[in-house]
This record gives sequence, structure tokens and C-alpha cells, in this order.
Amino acid sequence: MYIVFLGTSGTMPTKTRNAPAIALKYDGELMLFDCGEGTQRQLLKAGLGLGVSKIFITHIHGDHVLGVPGLLQTFSVLCREKPLEIYGPPGIRHFLELVVDALRMELCYDLHVYEVKSGTILETKRYKVVCVPVEHNIEALAYAFIEKDRPGKFHPDRALKLGVPRGPLWKKLQEGVPVTLPDGRTIRPEEVVGPPRPGRKIVYSGDTRPCDSVIKLAQNADVLIHEGTFSSKLKDLAHESGHSTVEDAAKIAKEANVKKLVVVHISPRHQGEDIRILEEECRSVFKNSIIAYDLFTLEVTYP
Repeated sequence: MYIVFLGTSGTMPTKTRNAPAIALKYDGELMLFDCGEGTQRQLLKAGLGLGVSKIFITHIHGDHVLGVPGLLQTFSVLCREKPLEIYGPPGIRHFLELVVDALRMELCYDLHVYEVKSGTILETKRYKVVCVPVEHNIEALAYAFIEKDRPGKFHPDRALKLGVPRGPLWKKLQEGVPVTLPDGRTIRPEEVVGPPRPGRKIVYSGDTRPCDSVIKLAQNADVLIHEGTFSSKLKDLAHESGHSTVEDAAKIAKEANVKKLVVVHISPRHQGEDIRILEEECRSVFKNSIIAYDLFTLEVTYP
């Protein structure tokens, strides 16, 4: 599991920071969370290619969504065949219909658009995606990517002691399937496999002032990606405009008991030495914090 921070600026791009977009590479699948302008170029610069399967939009502000039209156009130029899924708050379908119509796009692939508000919005055999509403100045969401529990640790020594030969029977036991030996005995998975191991959890807040819904969603997450648009000196401005300071993000990470905080959506007014100061503000509250930069890649390993 890799997270690639394609765009870490807030409101508009700068010379060093692109508009908001985060890529998640998991088990051969490439997903995007938000898609600001220039995202497709950032994908290419990061070496990720354009094989995006799903896009999750937090809210319909230009800096978070204006990269989608370019991607849709490029996918058609490349004669994409695989379906594309886009999730977002109410209004995302209308926005995309207007884009496709205005640009006279002839999509050669199926585009599935889902308007969501809260709860589990997607579930596969290996993971699920949950969203909750957050507090911005328009309807906005936070998302959690939650990997399902993995099978427990397999103990070969126990299997051999019980007379289970190496081979296909071991695999069945690891998959949770009881096996019957030639002598008629049935060996159950729990005899040779430990308890299930928790999967990994990634939470992305999008734009929001501090709110309880993010704290609840992010409980015990491996990584919390939270906006920190301004320094703590601009707290009033941040909250009035529906945003958080870096100190706010750190307090949320601490209260949610996350393992790592990555701060994004940095205001263009913060440049150079300011970034070091912002990171110090974070770490004074929550030690395992980092201010992300464009194309920063984070591998999310198992504990």
C-alpha cells in the first residue's frame, strides 16, 4: 500500500505545490482522492500511469475537482475500455454531466457516478470505503479506506505436529477452510492459524474546520491525512473559511489515536521557512507528524 501526494497546495497551485490530489496504490489498483487541475500530469511525473479505477471527491470546489475533466478527456483519447467510478457529494453528477456535454466528450468507457453522504459507500473482498460529512462552507466529506482483517499467522510446526502434510491442505487452512486427513480426522483452521490480524486504515479529511466526525472516523488509523491550511496564528481566518490550522490537525490526530499524521492543503501564503515552522507546530502537539510535499510517497506497512 502506497500513498502518493500528487498535490498538496490549498486554494490554488504554486510553483512547488499542485492542486489537491492524493493517489492510493493498493493491490494493483490505483485510486484518487480529490483531483485538482494538473493531476494527470502529476500521475505521470510520479510514474503511476493513468490506470485510475476510482476517484473520490471530497467537495465541489475547483481546486479539488477541476482535474477530472482533463482525465475524462485523456481516457477517451487513449480509448480506455475499463469502467471508471467516481464518488462525491450531491452535485457531483450534475457537474460531470455539464462537463461532458460542454466539451462534447464521446466517452468510450462506462462512467459510473455515485452521490454519497455517509456510511459505507463501497465494499470489496479486501477493503471498504466509508465517508462522513465534515464542516466546510459547502457540503463536504471525509473518506476512510479500510482494509479488511487478514488471516492470522499460520504455524507450520503445529500443522506438521497434527499430521497435516505440506501442500494444498496448508493453503486451505490459511484460507479458513477445515481439512480432513486420510485417517478421518478433521483439522480446523484455529488449530494452526492465529487470530485475525487487523488491516490498514487510511483517512483523508478534505477541507474542514475541526469536527468530531473526523475524529470518530480516524480512530486508530494508520495514517490520517488532514488539511492544515494555515498556521495557528491564523486560527480565526481558518475557522471562518471552513478550514483547519496545522495545530488543529495535530490535536485531531492525537485525540483519534492515529499512528501518523500527514498535513496537506497548505495555503500559498506559507512558503519556504514557513513550512518548517508549520511542521514544528504540528510536532509540538503530535510528534509523528509531517507536512507533505508534492510527489512525496508514503508506504503503509503492517504493524
